[in-house]
Amino acid sequence: MNKFTGYRCSLCGNEYLPGQVTYTCPKDGGNLDVIPDYDFIKRKFHPEDITSRTEASLWRYLPLLTVNEPAGDSTPMHAAGWTPVFSLPRLADKLGLKHLWLKDESRNPTASFKDRASAVVVTRAREVKAEVVVTASTGNAGAALAGMSAAVGQKAVIFAPKSAPQAKVAQLLVFGAKVILVDGTYDDAFDLTVKAADEFGWYCRNTGYNPFTLEGKKTAAFEIWEWWLATHRDWHKKDSPLDNHSPLSIFVSVGDGNIISGIHKGFKDLLALGWIPTMPRIIGVQAEGSAAIANAFYDNTETITPVSATTIADSISVDLPRDGVRAVRAARETTGTYITVSDGEIIQAIAELGKMGVFAEPAGATAYAGLVKAASLGLVKGEDPVLVLNTGSGLKDVRAAMQAVQPAPIIEPTLEAVKKIL
Repeated sequence: MNKFTGYRCSLCGNEYLPGQVTYTCPKDGGNLDVIPDYDFIKRKFHPEDITSRTEASLWRYLPLLTVNEPAGDSTPMHAAGWTPVFSLPRLADKLGLKHLWLKDESRNPTASFKDRASAVVVTRAREVKAEVVVTASTGNAGAALAGMSAAVGQKAVIFAPKSAPQAKVAQLLVFGAKVILVDGTYDDAFDLTVKAADEFGWYCRNTGYNPFTLEGKKTAAFEIWEWWLATHRDWHKKDSPLDNHSPLSIFVSVGDGNIISGIHKGFKDLLALGWIPTMPRIIGVQAEGSAAIANAFYDNTETITPVSATTIADSISVDLPRDGVRAVRAARETTGTYITVSDGEIIQAIAELGKMGVFAEPAGATAYAGLVKAASLGLVKGEDPVLVLNTGSGLKDVRAAMQAVQPAPIIEPTLEAVKKIL
């Protein structure tokens, strides 16, 4: 049974019925939005039907998803999503903010945000009876696909640039995926994946290509909405100044643009259902060395000009973002903006988050680095509620993490040596 009415091209607006298209618009190659059956959802469900659920994963939002629930209720597939939100009062004080939180996506089964998309795409692959699912990845998307596929016995093939961090490659191999390292960039791996999928009849998970990746990533917006409902009720009882607060500002690191587009899509779905009155403010953060989307935003255009990406944040190092147009709109249509940060600022952000008990990989710390800069520029005010998204664990790239700290001293195994260090 289809849980959606069709697809809509993000560029030309053409609509297609389920089964007419698979990946992108045949007319202009634009990214496709999956259109949920809003009328059915409105008739059958209310917000309380969601918030009263006990499922502690993204599958608690099954009525709002465009796939059916995967078989089996005790696999890692049912551990994706429902990640915690932490308050960061010491960092808030440092930045002159009163309300600062971090949503920690490193708590997903394979330790990154990408599990959300892979859980939904693998489920869709099973629905269309795909024998093999393939993706290009710098590591996280591949690990997520490999892990979710292993959970349900789905065959997976991963193309990754040979420069991918070894910790990420290890995950791919341990989960049993067929891993092929490409002597080139992520973009080279992306193009090769599309060709291989076409040649061998594989189902392609590529981010910004398969429309169901967005359907998985939008679940983070649903969780933020549900968390906001609960916490706002508490503030109201206390007659908090946040009763008349500014919109929530959400800081998101951006590479190919699919995460920020997915979060935007989730809130657009909630708005279409009448479950939220207004949109939060979405702020994209890119590394200076991989800023094609930010450049387009600053130039007030939707034309994405490729760059030669160089940044320590490999997860967001992309020459040609494949979901750039929707990523530009995510900020523009929510009165948000884009911020770029240096690799040095990203490394510093890893260190600062670590002192709060959050171990973020470079791409995850990029969002916080963007907040630091935004606060210094006055783009967020003291009373503004702010949520930062950490998209992945620092264990994904230990080499980068070591650049954020001083090396540990080596001493003789004597108390005298300890006293000397102290």
